[in-house]
Amino acid sequence: MNIRLGALAATVALLSACATAPKPLQGAYTEVTPRDAVATAQVGAPVRWGGRIIETIPGQDNTCFQLVSRPLAGTGRPLSSAPDATDGRFIACRAGFYDPAVFAEGREVTFVGRIDGYENTRIGDYDYRLPRVAADVVYLWPEVREVEVRPYPYPYYDPFWGPYWGWGRRGWW
Repeated sequence: MNIRLGALAATVALLSACATAPKPLQGAYTEVTPRDAVATAQVGAPVRWGGRIIETIPGQDNTCFQLVSRPLAGTGRPLSSAPDATDGRFIACRAGFYDPAVFAEGREVTFVGRIDGYENTRIGDYDYRLPRVAADVVYLWPEVREVEVRPYPYPYYDPFWGPYWGWGRRGWW
């Protein structure tokens, strides 16, 4: 009985470890989206937001990122399973230089910080108000590459067709 209970506890511990956020992204945050933050003033609210980078703008003493917000998984990574799901856009700024070649358009990133104001910008002909986050943490996620896996190398080996069947020749012919 103790072995079964121990195995169950180990399984639960392993499965729960798979769904936890990396240490820099852990904590308690206000459940507010960038779209909600624009609708009702949320200045000072602690947030954990993420998404895909649209633009990285290095300044004299900080770098600002404009992102399309995405809902976050339990790990804190932006969900890519629903590419059309968005909570709006936001800007996140952090002291220091972040290279736009590394923090390139389309990369997934998660920020932890506080909403410290709003910026008005223009997207096409549309005036857009973006919440601005003073980021304490910038977490760049590794790129996910899709790989095609084939069950057999081409040309594949088929044991039915030889190399020899004992007749001194290959296969059925």
